Amino acid sequence: MFRPKTAFSGFSVNDLAKAKAFYAQALGLHVVEEGGGLRLHLPGGGTAFAYPKDNHQPATFTMLDFVVDDIDAAVDELKSRSVSFERYEGMVQDEKGIMRGISQKMGPDIAWFKDPAGNILAVLQAE
Repeated sequence: MFRPKTAFSGFSVNDLAKAKAFYAQALGLHVVEEGGGLRLHLPGGGTAFAYPKDNHQPATFTMLDFVVDDIDAAVDELKSRSVSFERYEGMVQDEKGIMRGISQKMGPDIAWFKDPAGNILAVLQAE
């Protein structure tokens, strides 16, 4: 019978040092070097593992979401840490780069950004 003890997500990066700095300093996560990669300790107790890959291709989808109580405050804080927010054609985003999904009946308010390896991350405000 399949009974895993735990689970975690993994993704590649092209520069482990830049990834460590970004996830630890810009995002404020606890990051531990482990087994040739980085163990990212996520809010709520989960983890993700970032590993180096020479022919890394950035994720073309949102691969990690950070849920916050106040998206405006979160976006402002991340911008103060030099995080740039993405703009996507066809998405109605405000001056901060936030898609106000709740007001458009399209899901939560969300803003996307990339890690140094080009992987897509998001911050979102759940109701």
